Amino acid sequence: MSAHLSYGRVNLNILREAARKELREFLDKCGGSKAIVWDEYLTGPFGLIAQYSLLKEHEVEKMFTLKGGRLPAADVKNIIFFVRPRLELMDIIAENVISEDKMHSPRDFHMLFVPRRSMLCEQRLKEQGVLGSFINIDEYILDLIPYDGDLLSMESEGAFRECYLESDQTSLYHTAKGLMTLQALYGTIPQIFGKGECARHVANMMLRMKREFAGSQTQILPVFDSLLLLDRNVDLLTPLATQLTYEGLIDEVYGITNGYVKLPPEKFSAQKKQGEAGKDLPTEPKKMQLNSAEELYAEIRDKNFNGVGAALSKKAKIISAAFEERHSAKTVGEIKQFVSQLPHMQAARSSLANHTSIAELIKDITTSEAFFDNLTVEQEFMTGVDTDKVNTYIEDCIAQKDPLIKILRLVCMQSVCNNGLKQKLLDYYKREILQTYGYEHMLTLNNLEKTGLLKPQTSTRNNYPTIRKTLKLWMEDANEQNPNDISYVYSGYAPLSIRLTQVLARPGWRSIEEVLKMLPGPHFEERQQLPAGLHKKRQQGENRTTLVFFLGGVTYAEIAALRFLSQMEDGGTEYIIATTKLINGTSWIKSLMDRPEAQAS
Repeated sequence: MSAHLSYGRVNLNILREAARKELREFLDKCGGSKAIVWDEYLTGPFGLIAQYSLLKEHEVEKMFTLKGGRLPAADVKNIIFFVRPRLELMDIIAENVISEDKMHSPRDFHMLFVPRRSMLCEQRLKEQGVLGSFINIDEYILDLIPYDGDLLSMESEGAFRECYLESDQTSLYHTAKGLMTLQALYGTIPQIFGKGECARHVANMMLRMKREFAGSQTQILPVFDSLLLLDRNVDLLTPLATQLTYEGLIDEVYGITNGYVKLPPEKFSAQKKQGEAGKDLPTEPKKMQLNSAEELYAEIRDKNFNGVGAALSKKAKIISAAFEERHSAKTVGEIKQFVSQLPHMQAARSSLANHTSIAELIKDITTSEAFFDNLTVEQEFMTGVDTDKVNTYIEDCIAQKDPLIKILRLVCMQSVCNNGLKQKLLDYYKREILQTYGYEHMLTLNNLEKTGLLKPQTSTRNNYPTIRKTLKLWMEDANEQNPNDISYVYSGYAPLSIRLTQVLARPGWRSIEEVLKMLPGPHFEERQQLPAGLHKKRQQGENRTTLVFFLGGVTYAEIAALRFLSQMEDGGTEYIIATTKLINGTSWIKSLMDRPEAQAS
């Protein structure tokens, strides 16, 4: 189930195993049969650490979702609540416990806070008169969750909002703690680079924690050569752009949650077994897991979507050629060999059928006029065309009452590419949006302004063209089929965040000092002392390993660009990616809306 986590340069299974061990230890504290009551948000991340089989081994017999009122009936000795430290959840738990007490059922209650215990929450339980009912109250530190062989995420949904809107640095503390856990398992990271205010905070906390634990250093040869901490607000443009890689588009169109995507069932009903043809078409969405454990997906996920069709047809030819070999198998040995390969070939065929269906679904969207028009405007903004005027396409979209998030993504993109909008233009857009979508969105517009996504132009100088030219953020004629530069992930635009990463590796940030000063927040370098004898001797031609940590979220297109850099023959660096949250433009803007449920109205 988790073998794909150990294929990469760094064996991330070690981290998963450490998390599983802690979970087992907590479950064993609660002797006897158990039912787990889940805070719904946690089920996805936990699924990546432990399947139901592991819980079952430790006497977990039932699982429920946390809801108000009475708990469902369960003949178990222990009820364990797995929750995030949120006050509103404490009120629901109190309701559950009080209704159980009224029934006089002899049960033991336990609580596991993820990722940290909270005094405020315990105080709320005390006020509700139920704190004394809990035998164990503990915390389960689930900071960095391995999503794939080179990808870790904290899945902290509010990290960007908390840091840039509410000046709440809790998620930064969790990041620093997560990085300390990582160093305990994989050795001290000798060099830390960073850009941005949040990056500076995280580095300071890490260095302080290291001093506090000075005596308990692990004697492990460092796996990582360096750590790069990047603030999301150093590059606000990239998440707003439509991702054009296969995985990025699946996320833009359907949304990938904890490594799973839900797809419309109609496309997949044709693959039903014979004899079921008469049954009704399925109405439940098809849920698919997406990670590098699936060979074909690992091959096509990071390709530009225009290169996916060719890759699928090439794969189809290989698979049918493999099946044709059965005709040439004459001897018993040859037949035996063919049969032994059959399960793998059948899995490959089913995987090909699934991805062909997904590609067809996405192609219907990418070949539409609406998609093309939207992309054209995005690319005009990125190349600096008319970013200081009212955009007629945006006006038309507002007039047609297109989804609000689409409008906000475009307006924010125009603002970012123009270093803010002239007050008159900004007021015009705001007025149009509020009159069309409702005045309740005033708060959302205010939030976007506070985070720097949609702001008035304060200085007459727009730095974006200088940044674009110096860092070569726009590449004409990007090769989508056989890329030679990271700009292929957005068909021409090279993500600023990844260009910074690329320049840091070679020739170094000193060469772009002027541009770094134009971007928000400080840039810095720290060195961590390694215990004697743990200095890594690099072999001739051996690549460096860099952990890139995005504070505030990262998109799948940026991940694809980093994987592309890792695979470059003369790159010299392999990247492992970590983030507070996997995001796309829609989920990111949604996290800043004050009434997200009204987004489509």
